[in-house]
Amino acid sequence: MDQKQTLLHHFLAALAYRTQKALRGAPAEFASFRAAPKVRTPHELIRHMDDVLGYSRTFFTGGSYRAPEFAEFAAAIAHFHETLADVARHIELGTRLRELTPEILLQGPFSDAMTHAGQLALLRRLAGSAVPPENFIFADINDANLGPDQPLPARPDEDWPERP
Repeated sequence: MDQKQTLLHHFLAALAYRTQKALRGAPAEFASFRAAPKVRTPHELIRHMDDVLGYSRTFFTGGSYRAPEFAEFAAAIAHFHETLADVARHIELGTRLRELTPEILLQGPFSDAMTHAGQLALLRRLAGSAVPPENFIFADINDANLGPDQPLPARPDEDWPERP
């Protein structure tokens, strides 16, 4: 992989890590938590993140994409990670991007998905189950691990004044 491909692939690994950090240890009812009318639930957000990454994949493969609906939150999360891994596979293989550059892929759908990972963390706090902070510089983000089984924080923050 060239330098841009390596960076995009690592970004997807960071997205997998941060998404799972926001979901790890969430109570079962978190999946359907709605902070306000017309605000997506975590379950809806994961499906949207799957849509966004599936859309990014169309710039490698053509066609269109719409994430399937899953009744179970765990199934939606697993499918999101499958889509993420497939996009990463196209990057690894050097599949040619159509119609856009790696920079636009990063600023568009990849950054959009990362924003939604942050929204999941915010929703956890609003739902009364805050995500413990950590220093992400030391996070054990492994480019080969794009699935839901992500490592625990390497350096969790000891001082957590807003601890629930």
